[in-house]
Amino acid sequence: MKEEFIDPKSSFSVNKQCTLLEFPRSRYYYKPRGMSDGDLAIMKLIDMYYTINPTMGTRRLSQEIRQTHGIQVGRAKIRTLMKVMNIEALYPQKHTTVADKGHKKYPYLLRGVEITHVDQVWSTDISYIPMEHGFAYLTAVIDWYSRKILSWRISNTMDTSFCIEVVEEALNKYGKPEIFNTDQGSQYTSNEFTSLLKQKGIKISMDGKGRALDNVYIERFWRTIKQENIYINEYDSLIKLRNDVKEFCDYYNTQRRHSSLEYQYPEDIYWKKKTTKKVS
Repeated sequence: MKEEFIDPKSSFSVNKQCTLLEFPRSRYYYKPRGMSDGDLAIMKLIDMYYTINPTMGTRRLSQEIRQTHGIQVGRAKIRTLMKVMNIEALYPQKHTTVADKGHKKYPYLLRGVEITHVDQVWSTDISYIPMEHGFAYLTAVIDWYSRKILSWRISNTMDTSFCIEVVEEALNKYGKPEIFNTDQGSQYTSNEFTSLLKQKGIKISMDGKGRALDNVYIERFWRTIKQENIYINEYDSLIKLRNDVKEFCDYYNTQRRHSSLEYQYPEDIYWKKKTTKKVS
């Protein structure tokens, strides 16, 4: 990622380095997006409950937070915060994924499809990351067969460029998948995002509304990184968060054995099967 090449101790100023690398200075300097301490506390609880049980809607969340934690919060407030966090309960009802009615929605292509090889399906998503004095968003691209994390990014906004960058990195490093799956968020239905995939000859698949489990492998990764890393640390620095996410993704790919892979590593499975695919 470009920001890794920026050295604050260089004889060139950070601004100059950002210009040379065509990297937005605001992305380097930005601080975690801030909200009131009360809202941040509620959002952290929402995130923890949702990670454990993504079927919890506003009614159950508000009851749980009021009765277990003594925080008086209503369903409307929960709904507003969930929208900021880019999450929704996993059942068809009112949707918090921000869609754009002017954008084309693509059908879900993967129901009943057997995943048999690497680069058959990649998917991406955005997840809320709680921080000590604010929050950020994490996006990643995963290969469904090997479970390998192909690329990732952290930002304080969910803009389209943030989502495109992480996909471009994966495409540049690993080639292309046959199918790319996303939710129906406005970032993914935008002409900029869909054009990138169509130009590469990649089929576009989108989750059904209220069905985040259609993107189950990236959802499982969010649960893993949060329970094994994010929730046990207090991040007050985006630099520290980025470094830890990088370390965890490297660990997840190369040192964390997966039961669904017969206790092998995603990295090994990906490259072994990719080589076999090329030979055949």
